[in-house]
Amino acid sequence: MSRKKTWIEKLNNGKDLPKTIRLEGKQADKWGEGTMVIPAPLDVYEMMSLPEKGEILTTNSIRILLARKYETTTACPITTGIFAWISAHASEEMKSEGKTENMIPWWRTLKGKGELNPKYPGGVEEQINF
Repeated sequence: MSRKKTWIEKLNNGKDLPKTIRLEGKQADKWGEGTMVIPAPLDVYEMMSLPEKGEILTTNSIRILLARKYETTTACPITTGIFAWISAHASEEMKSEGKTENMIPWWRTLKGKGELNPKYPGGVEEQINF
């Protein structure tokens, strides 16, 4: 039986990402014409490290930054959201292992419309207390 991967392992598992796809057919109808980057988890982690005290990011602003970085029209909203969730938990896992130098201020990254993310460590209640 295989063991469950840690959050840090999930963060470091790039799965051949990032990759760029051309938006065609139903994808273009949903996301618009052009190209989309599917980021690696560490790409999202890097962007989540950017806000200083008193600043915030949303997953939508991370998508804009990723699209600029990879020179695409957009970045995948689904993987960006999933990798933000993984990044937050991996950062807390690092903290519990005493690796605080690699932690990111994950509580400064909000969901796309600016709301707190209930899937982050401790849920909304803990985020309110930061």
